[in-house]
Amino acid sequence: MEINPAVTFRHDRSIMYSKRPKVLIVGAGLGGLTLGMLLHKAGIPFDIYERAPVVKPLGAAMYFNCTTANLFKQCGIYEEFSALGKYVSAIKMCNEQRSVEFSMDFEGHEQEFGARGYMITRPALYDLLMRQIPKERIHLGKKVLTMDQGGNGVLIRFSDRTEAEGDILVGADGAYSAVRQGLYAKLKKAGKLHPSDLLPLPFSTVCLVGQTRPLTPEEFPDIAQEQCQMRRTIGTHKMYSWSTYNTAQNTVAYFLIQFLTGESSKDNDAFKNSEFGPEAVLAMCEDVKDFPVISGGDQKYTMSDLFAWTNKEHISKFMLEEKVLKTWYHCRTVLVGDACHKLNPAGGVGPANAVQDAIVLANLINGLPFHPIAEEIEAAFKAYQEERMPWVKDAHKISQTHRTMVGQSFASKSTRYVSKHIPPWLFNRIQARAFSYRPQVAFLPLAEDNGRVRPAPQPSLYIKGPVELEKKMSYTV
Repeated sequence: MEINPAVTFRHDRSIMYSKRPKVLIVGAGLGGLTLGMLLHKAGIPFDIYERAPVVKPLGAAMYFNCTTANLFKQCGIYEEFSALGKYVSAIKMCNEQRSVEFSMDFEGHEQEFGARGYMITRPALYDLLMRQIPKERIHLGKKVLTMDQGGNGVLIRFSDRTEAEGDILVGADGAYSAVRQGLYAKLKKAGKLHPSDLLPLPFSTVCLVGQTRPLTPEEFPDIAQEQCQMRRTIGTHKMYSWSTYNTAQNTVAYFLIQFLTGESSKDNDAFKNSEFGPEAVLAMCEDVKDFPVISGGDQKYTMSDLFAWTNKEHISKFMLEEKVLKTWYHCRTVLVGDACHKLNPAGGVGPANAVQDAIVLANLINGLPFHPIAEEIEAAFKAYQEERMPWVKDAHKISQTHRTMVGQSFASKSTRYVSKHIPPWLFNRIQARAFSYRPQVAFLPLAEDNGRVRPAPQPSLYIKGPVELEKKMSYTV
């Protein structure tokens, strides 16, 4: 396939058969899988390419609430999703003496915003999403080397010497996206890249995440609790905070955040990769092994007990970058999730925003005419970024606030004090803004949203696909 942006031709759709654009998705993470599931339901051809040769059960757990519930309802998997998760009614902020300092409560969310919040393990959610996608559409061991795009399509080349051709390229491959790097390199050379996007991803924290084997209530009493016991401990004189969650699979998921100083940050290279090797993982485990853990019983556990219950290959160490990029698309290429906005996980809003990206982008891709030209595709990407950007900026602020809350600075202590003593009316007002954005899929039957706080406007919800428009026209003739 020849990719030449200079190639132009008469685009007469009246003599062409109905053809939806072929979408190439790089990255089988949360955003990529969600988009693939939605494109499959829309009848739009797609393929997902993942650089990892096998899907490993890495990661801990992710939090999803009313802002993504409509998607799962529309796709007919909400009951299974909620059964795989644990209902979260509060975040309990704890100290090293294993007592609760204060609690951030979410009771009443179902009445206010139409759905509860659930903590679900990453492997369970990924398995659920992958079962919604035909197996032949997911290709593992596909490391992107180069990408080209132009007026007549996109072409990506992989390290195994294979190629893929399509009409749209979606970079859903994380904070160090190969798609973004290829796109930005070309834009930089052409002098079209925003100056702030030339800067490296800033980071000030490192995270250690894992999940134990299934435990019994005798081993860890929280396992018997029907609700997720979301406990976040703040180190007294340590540059760390750590959180634990009991899951529906009877495991304990955990993540620790280390706040880097100027010296310790020099030990890490933000240009290489966000994941560290096994030696670095074991070294951090050794550093934090004595940190106290609350079990829900009388046992005086520490992190070393959780590590002992965990397959060491399933513990990961990551850098926590934070940046909302200015450039999300160009021509036939577009970015989603961490590839265009990396949010600190302290706020728990990153996964939900990746899902919301996929919803809006799927709506706009579905709204493209048959045989779309590059200008029409780019216009859809522009509408996608314009709808998502304000909400992503809000999410970035939330993640920064939560990151500050679990730190050791004066600002951290002030933020915790304010959070502990915030008036209920103000807390409810903040939540109303954060949870009003509850996007839905335009081409699926709408989910009933009975929340007292009505959903915020969603422009992409009113986008009609070419098949729907043809049907509407045939009815009026």
